[in-house]
Amino acid sequence: MFIHRYFEDPQALHINTTPHHAYFIPQKCGQKWENFEPEQSLFYLSLNGYWDFRYYLSPQELPESPNEVNFEAKIPVPSNWQTQGYDRHHYTNINYPFPFDPPYVPQNNPCGIYRRTFELNKKENKHYLLNFEGVDSCLYVYINQTFVGYGQISHSTNEFDITDFVQAGNNEIFVVVLKWCDGSYLEDQDKFRMSGIFRDVYILEREANYLQDFFIRTDLSPNLNNAQIKVETKFLENNQNIDYALYDPSGKLLIQQQTDKFEISFDNPETWNAENPRLYTLIMSYGQEQIVQRLGFRRIQIENGILLFNGQPIKFRGVNRHDSDPVTGYHISRTQAVRDLQLMKAHNINAIRTAHYPNAPWFSELCDRYGFYLIGESDIESHGSSMLAVRQTEPSIFLNVKNSYEHERIRQDNIDNLCYFARDPQFKEALLDRTYANVERDKNRTSVIIWSLGNESGYGENFEACAAWVKSRDPGRLVHYESSIYQHSAHRNDLSNLDFYSEMYAATEDLDAYFANPANLKPFMLCEYSHAMGNSNGDAEDYFQAFHRHPGSCGGFVWEWCDHAPYRDDKPEHFGYGGDFGESPHDGNFCVDGLVSPDRIPHTNLLELKNVNRPVRAWLEQGKVYIKNYLDFTNLKEILTIRYSFSENGKVINQSELQIDCAPHQIQVLDIALPADNGNLCWLNLDYVLTQPTDLLSKNHLLGFDQLIIFKQGALPAQIFKNKTGHFKIQDTAQTLKICQGDFSYELDKNKGIFSRITYREQNLIEQPLDFNIWRAPLDNDRLIRQSWQQAGYDKTYSRAYQINWIEKNEGILIQANLALLAVSQGRILNLAVNYLLGADGQMKISLRATRPEHLPYLPRFGLRFFLPKGQTQGQYFGYGPQESYVDKHHLAKLGIYPLNATDNYVDYLKPQENGSHYGSRYITLNSLHVSADQPFSFNLLPYSQEELTTKAHNYELKESPWDILCLDYKMSGIGSNSCGPNLKEQYRLSETDFNWGVFLQWSNPAR
Repeated sequence: MFIHRYFEDPQALHINTTPHHAYFIPQKCGQKWENFEPEQSLFYLSLNGYWDFRYYLSPQELPESPNEVNFEAKIPVPSNWQTQGYDRHHYTNINYPFPFDPPYVPQNNPCGIYRRTFELNKKENKHYLLNFEGVDSCLYVYINQTFVGYGQISHSTNEFDITDFVQAGNNEIFVVVLKWCDGSYLEDQDKFRMSGIFRDVYILEREANYLQDFFIRTDLSPNLNNAQIKVETKFLENNQNIDYALYDPSGKLLIQQQTDKFEISFDNPETWNAENPRLYTLIMSYGQEQIVQRLGFRRIQIENGILLFNGQPIKFRGVNRHDSDPVTGYHISRTQAVRDLQLMKAHNINAIRTAHYPNAPWFSELCDRYGFYLIGESDIESHGSSMLAVRQTEPSIFLNVKNSYEHERIRQDNIDNLCYFARDPQFKEALLDRTYANVERDKNRTSVIIWSLGNESGYGENFEACAAWVKSRDPGRLVHYESSIYQHSAHRNDLSNLDFYSEMYAATEDLDAYFANPANLKPFMLCEYSHAMGNSNGDAEDYFQAFHRHPGSCGGFVWEWCDHAPYRDDKPEHFGYGGDFGESPHDGNFCVDGLVSPDRIPHTNLLELKNVNRPVRAWLEQGKVYIKNYLDFTNLKEILTIRYSFSENGKVINQSELQIDCAPHQIQVLDIALPADNGNLCWLNLDYVLTQPTDLLSKNHLLGFDQLIIFKQGALPAQIFKNKTGHFKIQDTAQTLKICQGDFSYELDKNKGIFSRITYREQNLIEQPLDFNIWRAPLDNDRLIRQSWQQAGYDKTYSRAYQINWIEKNEGILIQANLALLAVSQGRILNLAVNYLLGADGQMKISLRATRPEHLPYLPRFGLRFFLPKGQTQGQYFGYGPQESYVDKHHLAKLGIYPLNATDNYVDYLKPQENGSHYGSRYITLNSLHVSADQPFSFNLLPYSQEELTTKAHNYELKESPWDILCLDYKMSGIGSNSCGPNLKEQYRLSETDFNWGVFLQWSNPAR
């Protein structure tokens, strides 16, 4: 093996790399800078492309010298070698994919050898800097067979001065990349683990005394009327004069001067914010180089426990974002990143936490330009060491150590694991180094307003040193680190350099409790909340309300932006999650937890979040329509038009539009005359659309909407039973009650108390018994309650009748049934007193009272399940749609009349689960069936049974039912976000122990 074992030495972090510094690409003086891209620089030599590649299972297999390597293939750079057919994808959330034995890593440590040649027009008195913007996990660099240096930190730049190693003409570069190194203990992020050179590689030609680093410090006066700029520079050798030119956002030259210390101030600056990201341009020129930097002016502060941005209290409507793609892995192009930002802007997201490492170095420049607040997070997570302690400790004890000093109850060796890297002096420099890399690289980016020390790595002296350094280096920004709130060891946490109280997945009640305590003086930030796994984010509106209830709450960041799911090797047309690649250990589909799919198709979760975070909200009060502007810096007249219409029973009767002068955070009355009550269900639709296009959004883009119910009369269609006509034929046996009326025939199973058959002219209207239904295909968010449901037998219920009576009435035949829902080895789950009233021409009304024992868990749902013949389920419904909607997730949907069929109503999730429900429905009309009820109900119509959705692990494994399945629900429990978050709120649970329900069915000739 020709490489030194730096990869297991925590003190050997970088060998012969240049100091961490700001990201910039110099260009030649005189080059156009207005639309400059790095690749256009005459001083930039890209080494991206196809490199020779050889894969080894272990460094021990390496030959004695680089020139003995026999290369077997070519591989694109940048890329991950797992996306190119080497090694395997491996998903694990918390657990290390190797033994916990720091600083040692497995001897079977896969490595890749890269080689290419390049031509260099080497010039005298120039320096040549080789940059690797991202390599997982560490790299050894050789130029022309000579060792140049070593580096780690996967998501940060390693730069080498190769001036003395290159020659004019042809050169060879040779790179060894290891899958694991001691730094991998600090990179235990929740993601697929991939390896290789995954970001850009290039050489920069620099001046002999080149500008190595600079820090553009900007400030605003408290009244925002005066801006200051101070530029601190660091040259390779001695400082020298620089020609500075400052241009305003319109391109007008404001200031030009030559100096070695640039300090200026001017009045009436245009300020930067996420809604209106106004950027100035600073050009720094010396020798043959010019460096172009965009910058904005903003003021960040905390006052009286409230986060203020340019003097305004703001709320983060944020997401956590990885660099991730199902094809390219960690390698993300600018085009891919802009697509993410466009989708975020289109869905009212204003902030991003880079999870849990610095994203690509140019990503923050895009956020400057397009307007996003950034939390820049260091490449630090050692969650595996924390969970090692938890597994060896009683979990209930672990939960009690939060914000307490109950560490004595946990064995000291386990406590040490909780904070292993946070406290171990051997890793102090490594944590500091990763902090330096994060801050120094992105310190000139306006969008970065908060530095995060990392994620889920315990707390101790090492992080305290990191926080203190950040505060001294960059006092103009704020500092965040969530794990600091947990008191895990005998060391008493010093939080003096941290600006937030930050939690993950706290319930809204936790926010209320925090602000009820006057001793809590820091802003509350949810750095992760509302876990977007599968059909989720049912609590988005509740969090919005909690954020705005408390001035000290600065909002939060949904976990997370995109599903992580590469295409499978064995099924290349399908996405795969943990375990699909033969890896172990793994965490299953816990990586499929995004607001968008791996290929960036928005989930309904994102649509819900979009309208919850709409910039305008309207309400009715005393016959007037009020709106509030939830933007922080923009008057509504500058950006949007309100298009409004009135609907009666789902049909538009009047429409118009208006613009409104409403300042940020203010309330106005809309000049809209409400109609008179005419006995119909009437509501006002308000659509908020962009008046003018922006950099990312087109004109007329819908920013959100409101629906205001004006009159509720006529909300439900009349249920009119005709008087009995025609003759009822009744055949009553010990097991069956058969009733015929005209062309309709009904068979009631007297053992079960349900209809086993309903026909029209001997043609089936139902293909399976019309049964009572409490089960749903478990959501990812049901992963905890599911066990209780199944232990109670909810997934295996059947009905058992105790008494069946029938009588003739004027309206038809009334069947009275007392029955229960049972499951093997369980007591009664539900008692049902059911009245079936059969009328003429296929009319049926079902009225029931349900009771259940209080000790049982709340129900997933309660209703009826219909197995309907294929081809008889085309129709429409009046309810919330067209997207799926639930009691706690219906803000994405509008009340209206929508077409309906089983195929289109199905919502595809990679891990099958409950989907496609429609909350607040008034009626359903299908080919052979009309449904209404005595109160708004929920339903879904799907081509798959709930049993099929329950048992299959992937969407592509599903087999369609031979029938279409209609689940008609009195109520369904909400969906919440309990896959990694608080329990479903009480108000969204079907926890009633005694309730009544009435539903009206009108069967018809299926040929109609």
